[in-house]
Amino acid sequence: AGTITYLSSFDFAASASIVEVLVAEEKGYFDDLCLDVTVKPSFSTENYPLIAANEAQFSSGGSFSEVVDYAGRNDAGFVALGVEGRTGIDALIVKDGQSTELADLAGKTIGVKGAITPSVAAMLKKAGLTEGTDYQTALLDGFDPKVHIAIPEIVGFPGFKSNEPLQLTAAGTSFKLYDPADYDVPGSFGVLYTNSTFLSDFPTAAEDFMRAAMMGLADALADPKAAADVAVDMINANGNAAFLSPEGEIARWAVETTLISESTASDLPIGVPNISLLETEVN
Repeated sequence: AGTITYLSSFDFAASASIVEVLVAEEKGYFDDLCLDVTVKPSFSTENYPLIAANEAQFSSGGSFSEVVDYAGRNDAGFVALGVEGRTGIDALIVKDGQSTELADLAGKTIGVKGAITPSVAAMLKKAGLTEGTDYQTALLDGFDPKVHIAIPEIVGFPGFKSNEPLQLTAAGTSFKLYDPADYDVPGSFGVLYTNSTFLSDFPTAAEDFMRAAMMGLADALADPKAAADVAVDMINANGNAAFLSPEGEIARWAVETTLISESTASDLPIGVPNISLLETEVN
């Protein structure tokens, strides 16, 4: 198969569908299976056209809905091979005192990093709010929620429950969190996906990539602190462009470990896509 390129969805953060690949790389699991894997830091929404064109072979999706959405945008045959979280991880963070219910967000502007996240969009839709009609979105620069929440033109922004809320709480900033799970919106997170071209051309290499990644996931769930340390070392070696902190990455993976464990009430092993749940999510 030659060099297999993996693009992360948010630097080398200690997050599902990233951390297990980092652990697998660090522990030599890819080498053990005779795979030549290169891991590169990137951002979720930037990766879809690259995977679609087979310029990279594996990446990390924020949710199954996101992968489906971008498959349509890129006319691409994406294949989700691993789905680790069987609940949504995204939520809507709103400035303190700006709302008591979702309906209060009508006519407001929500900040987004790339695009509004699928579970948040579905939650707002259930409340009768449609993007572009009932509320607007505006692109945000950078990834610092403490900066974003101070922007006067927006009322709030989507974030991951394992990241932005933790940072704001640590900074003593008050906010209101709208969690799609509280509104019966199904979701997922931690999606490892490839393209149908690579999977068709090199099926055993794709299988072995996933074997190594799932071994990395098992290690990361068994020892979250050690896994977060691997991510932090790789973040720092890459220059830490997103200004991620060791404390933040340890906290991030601790939250996601809990969400993965609590959302796996299924006969399927962790990481195996639950087809019925995914169909419910996209429908």
